Amino acid sequence: MTIYVGNLSYSATEEDLRTVFAEYGQVTRVVLPTDRETGRMRGFAFVEMKEDAQEDAAITELDGAEWMGRQLRVNKAKPKEDNRRGSWGKKGDY
Repeated sequence: MTIYVGNLSYSATEEDLRTVFAEYGQVTRVVLPTDRETGRMRGFAFVEMKEDAQEDAAITELDGAEWMGRQLRVNKAKPKEDNRRGSWGKKGDY
């Protein structure tokens, strides 16, 4: 499972997130997406932890918590949708 962390401060770093989530278990990966054009952080991140129980505990404790002046949104990440279809839709739709 991957955790979505939204409403992040733009000054948050990967190390900041690792420190916060390490209180709930071993962090295996942190991804901070950036805007392609500006290089600026987009205000959200994805965190993966070693065990699902650790991720569940982090979600329960951190969702709605204030951190770096912002109220965090923390939940299970939804799978990325495939937006590569053209404007014609799926084969057979036309």
